[in-house]
Amino acid sequence: RQFPGCGNIVTFSQFLFIAVEGFIFEANFGRKSPAIPIRYYLVMVAMFFTVSVVNNYALNLNISMPLHMIFRSGSLIASMALGIIILKKRYSLSKYTSIALVSLGIFTCTFMSAKQVASDSSLNEEDGLQVFLWWLLGIAALTFALLMSARMGIFQETLYQRFGKHSKEALFYNHALPLPGFLLLAPNIYQHAVLFSQSELFQVPVIGLTLPIMWFYLFMNVLTQYVCIRGVFILTTECTSLTVTLVVTLRKFVSLIFSILYFHNPFTAWHWLGTALVFLGTLMYTEVWNSLGPFLARCRKRPKEE
Repeated sequence: RQFPGCGNIVTFSQFLFIAVEGFIFEANFGRKSPAIPIRYYLVMVAMFFTVSVVNNYALNLNISMPLHMIFRSGSLIASMALGIIILKKRYSLSKYTSIALVSLGIFTCTFMSAKQVASDSSLNEEDGLQVFLWWLLGIAALTFALLMSARMGIFQETLYQRFGKHSKEALFYNHALPLPGFLLLAPNIYQHAVLFSQSELFQVPVIGLTLPIMWFYLFMNVLTQYVCIRGVFILTTECTSLTVTLVVTLRKFVSLIFSILYFHNPFTAWHWLGTALVFLGTLMYTEVWNSLGPFLARCRKRPKEE
């Protein structure tokens, strides 16, 4: 909120931290050869880097954080569309219904945000039009990032089918190889590093260290992002993909609710309807209901058996 354009320094910090951790514990200081050839990782990294940067810049184009979250929750639509086009996949009626719900939810939230941008933008018509055009550019950036992210997922899927699953290795190379690309963003990263250093001082509890509060926020962001990615990696190795998708979906929902309530982001009844449709469609896509039935049946039987 204080520095809306700080996405690049946040992303760079996350990439650097995860790359250093992966270099030590996964790549064994460069002594371990990758199971998947580097050239494939370079293609994946180009997509991953592009998606991260475009998503960051979208926040500079009058895109609110709740809309940003909801739009990115629509990855199911892009994945299904590209799966049909590229992999020639076919899906059940329930899958198409869930995608329709997600699409309707995103359209509802996007349309209502457009009305808010148009009404809240400025006092005169010329400035209002300019703000609205920047917002449209932000929507276009989010759409591009959504499609690119889906294409990257399909590329990963084909790689895993060919070389086997190496998600921890992929996590390391996806964060280590893009680091030179941040040189293109060095002026922006340096500018925000200076701004962060000029923020008000904050004394860290327990250890008593005093530092600019924005650097403390950045450290906490990097730490929680690392925990999040490690958690997802553990889930993918211990649980089914259905469970992983469900947990990530619920995490998005909690993030959205927290963003609205804590930061007082504008959210109307139409936005709530759109959000409900997005997450209902996502849960329908994962077919969580089919898994809950047997689970609840087992829970009913246990007291009788005991």
